[in-house]
Amino acid sequence: MIAPVTLGLIIFYFYPFFRVIIDSFHNIGAFDKDMGFVGLQNYQTMVKDKEMWRALGNTFKYVAIIVPLSLLFALLIAVLLNAKVKALSFFRVIYFLPAITMSVAVSMVWRWIYNGDFGILNGLMTALGLQPRLWLSDKATALICISTVSIWTNVGYYMIILLAGIQGISKGYYEAAEIDGATGLQKFVKITLPLLTPTIFYVVIMLIISTFQIFSEIYMMIDVKAPAIKFTQSVVMHFYRSAFSYSKKGYASAIAVLLFVIIMLLTVFQMKMQKKWVNYD
Repeated sequence: MIAPVTLGLIIFYFYPFFRVIIDSFHNIGAFDKDMGFVGLQNYQTMVKDKEMWRALGNTFKYVAIIVPLSLLFALLIAVLLNAKVKALSFFRVIYFLPAITMSVAVSMVWRWIYNGDFGILNGLMTALGLQPRLWLSDKATALICISTVSIWTNVGYYMIILLAGIQGISKGYYEAAEIDGATGLQKFVKITLPLLTPTIFYVVIMLIISTFQIFSEIYMMIDVKAPAIKFTQSVVMHFYRSAFSYSKKGYASAIAVLLFVIIMLLTVFQMKMQKKWVNYD
């Protein structure tokens, strides 16, 4: 009975995983042509690749911006939608829509919003008497623009998870707090947040993993010849360009292995640190 699922996992998960590790020690060129075993040469090249380390630095910037802000907005909206308000189902659907919309379509829409010549954002700025900008070409704003799109996409999905966590908290705690005269803020700080930490822990892990793999927003919004590409390119974007633009699939495999190791180490670190702040009682 489990044979179909097991076969699917082997073909689509385990085989690609181990194939990437093996390819990272080979010189794989165009059309998957294996030109021989090269040992650690791909990893040595990666260590010397300034573009790779710049991309890694950009990726950490994405994580530093997207993870906390996505969590903050998702938590805020989840708390608001847990209250008794009119048209509650409507608001839940509206906030969740970005999560079920294709990331490519979302990126294309936001690219037009940020367009330096015809974009809605510059139109609003001009109407307000402000100076329009080339949002996706300026190195000072391009990374922020991409982060904004990613946050907008993430919030709805993680809002649903956090809302489910809030609704799973027993109402008896809040009733007891009301008897003791606790305010709404005190109930949130003393009851909701501590009992929601397991859900927050899960959301943080998933946000970090997904943000380290950020790609479609950059690929669709930033032209590879744009001046801002080196200030916005992520590790996955560099992996893609190495594999499919430069036909260096062995080197790209080494990049993928490095990304896997970084994510794994961060996840292990979070699992160790959860004992200090996650409350399972």
